Amino acid sequence: MKGENNNPLTSFFKLFNAQLHFFNVISYFLLFGCGLTLGLILSFHLENFSLDLHNTKVSLTTRSASPLTPPPTRLSHVDVGHIGLTEFLKPPNIMHDMDDRELLWRASMAPRIPQYPFDRVPKVAFLFLTKGPVLLAPLWDKFFKGHEGMYSIYVHSNPSFNLSEPKDSVFYGRIIPSKEVEWGNVNMIEAERRLLANALLDFSNQRFVLLSESCIPLFNFSTVHSYLINSSQSFVESYDLNGPFGRGRYNRRMRPQVTINQWRKGAQWFEMDRDLAIEVVSDQIYFPVFKKHCKGACYADEHYLPTLVTMKFGQKNSNRTLTWVDWSKGGRHPVMFLWTEMTIEFLERLRGGSQCQYNGNTTNLCHLFARKFSPNSLYRLLKFAPKLMQFHE
Repeated sequence: MKGENNNPLTSFFKLFNAQLHFFNVISYFLLFGCGLTLGLILSFHLENFSLDLHNTKVSLTTRSASPLTPPPTRLSHVDVGHIGLTEFLKPPNIMHDMDDRELLWRASMAPRIPQYPFDRVPKVAFLFLTKGPVLLAPLWDKFFKGHEGMYSIYVHSNPSFNLSEPKDSVFYGRIIPSKEVEWGNVNMIEAERRLLANALLDFSNQRFVLLSESCIPLFNFSTVHSYLINSSQSFVESYDLNGPFGRGRYNRRMRPQVTINQWRKGAQWFEMDRDLAIEVVSDQIYFPVFKKHCKGACYADEHYLPTLVTMKFGQKNSNRTLTWVDWSKGGRHPVMFLWTEMTIEFLERLRGGSQCQYNGNTTNLCHLFARKFSPNSLYRLLKFAPKLMQFHE
């Protein structure tokens, strides 16, 4: 047995088997390592490929899901309403922040197409030039009642006047941005132009009548509205007067724009159509001349409009005023009527005591308004006038 264990051939085979086993183990480790490495590499590449494929699918899906850019659509009527004709025609708030230069410029705009592309009711603009409140406002409230939409009211008052009319009065909230006015001064013409300009911002206003706080109507609203709207002429009193109160007020420095033969006088209480009103607020030739050379005793408010209208628009003017005034006692101011004089007979005389021309025909309806009436005459006016003048009819 001992001999067999020491046999060289046996020992060789044992050694060979041990080495073969060792090499097998090493081979297994190498093969495992190669497989592991290959698996990691493949796994990494497959992951990147899967991510790229996913991104490609998402991109394709997004492109296929996104619609084509839609063509531009026309805005609906609601979308463009803020730039439509209705908004353009709407006059600004009465207490706007335009200065005189901006206001006159905007008011001077006029369409060249005479036909209106919208339905409208022609309105009369009543322009009140006052020192404070409209003293006879309750009578005017009755005059206007029931005729909403057929008139507009604008009040130019002293800037220091800050009281308000009652909310149920037609004069509530109707004071325009105003400036101080002095009797006989050229700034009175500026106030008249300011009133006209504000009224011109409303395209429905077709006739414009200037009144004072002491004026009253002599007829009901329907009569006044029809008389003015249907008239073919404006009503600006204009006449040539020799002597110190007429030609004597002319300033030779007004030449060549205004000559002595063109100089006219008339009452400041006018009524005019829209075309003439636009010409008045647009005037940059004659008004600057009056502003510079008609001062003091010249009394520009009695001469500017009569001269301008006669020079440029005489054929469209009646050369008379619609406001009755009593100058029989002379002086610098007309007669002021008190409550004791308020009778039916007196008012009837004012309504039909003269004759004139209207649209080429003779009529005794010559004055639609009258002045000057004191505040204490209001009670008796309210008692007689509504029935006599047939208000609300």
